[in-house]
Amino acid sequence: ISLYPERWRIEPSPKALRNHASIKAFLTKTLHTQSHHVFASFCALVQFEWLKIYTKLNHFSLKRQLYAGPIWQDFQELQQMKYSVIHTHA
Repeated sequence: ISLYPERWRIEPSPKALRNHASIKAFLTKTLHTQSHHVFASFCALVQFEWLKIYTKLNHFSLKRQLYAGPIWQDFQELQQMKYSVIHTHA
């Protein structure tokens, strides 16, 4: 029972690595490319942790903000494409 609090402090790092740094999504077959994937995932986790401290946001809020910008840009680009298609065929 006395070890459980210590174990709980360690658990968020592997969870963050799985959920936020894509360590679970191995799309590679060879040991060489898998090791690069693991290294890149650890680098992403370190960067996430640094941003979490710097911005005072949790992983989920930070991830939402990182995705919001590119999604909005894609939406605007689709709207421009829609506008150009409508006016080209009118």
